[in-house]
Formats: sequence, structure tokens, C-alpha cells
Amino acid sequence: LNQRNETINLADYKGNKSIVLYFYPKDDTPGCTIEANQFTELVGEFAGLDTVIIGVSKDSCQSHQAFIDKYELRLELLADTSGEVCDAYGVWQEKEKNGVKKMGIVRSTFLINRQGVLLDVVYGVSADGHAKEMLEKVRLHQGAADQ
Repeated sequence: LNQRNETINLADYKGNKSIVLYFYPKDDTPGCTIEANQFTELVGEFAGLDTVIIGVSKDSCQSHQAFIDKYELRLELLADTSGEVCDAYGVWQEKEKNGVKKMGIVRSTFLINRQGVLLDVVYGVSADGHAKEMLEKVRLHQGAADQ
């Protein structure tokens, strides 16, 4: 479900749009805010490449809408409150912080082309600069596909 409680199915984009599917730990935290703001800044460039940006975390639809409203984000944010999607993509992993181990979302991104083919996966990315890196990857893959 997205921030508007609407069901989003990636298959609906097949044949039409490429997808940058990014997983992030939590709404309105420093790193996640940087990442979401940077994707929002570049959303027009991604759109020019027929690419949509979709963020996923375990936060609720209401949390996502508040996050979007607070920062004027122009992204779809999906609520995976059950963790099912995070498990399916292998991003729900044990993490260690200050010597304490716990389960959490590893910041990760999947690039899926218009045909629904997974082109690239990156796990454990840095929030700052990641949107620009993904834009370059989209350009690179589209340039290769055009040849």
C-alpha cells in the first residue's frame, strides 16, 4: 500500500516505466530524509527517462503521508508493515549498531527495467548521493539498451 492506502503492483509498470525501488529504514530520520529529498530533487530527471521512484519501509501509510507532507516529497512510498516485501527482497537483515545486534532494513536499491528485468541491486548504500548514483545507473542502462 502506498501513502494513500492504494495497492501498488510493480507489474503495472511493466512495458511502460523502469523502476528505482529503494528500501530505507525509517521515515523522518536523518539519513532517510536526505535520501528521500535527493530523490525528490531528481524526480524530473528520472521521469524524463521514463523511470519512477518508489520507496519502501515498514512504516505505516499514515507515517509515509506525514513524511511526504513535511518535506514535500514527490515519491510513492510503500508501507510494508508486515515485512513481507522486505523479506522477499532480502533487505530485512541483522544489523549492528553500538555493539547491539538487531533486525532492520538494510538501505538497498533495485533497478528494474520496463520489461520487468532486474538490472542492478545495491545493498548497504549511503543515503547521501545515492539518488544521483541511481540516476547515472538508469542513464547507463538506457544508453546500453538504445545501442
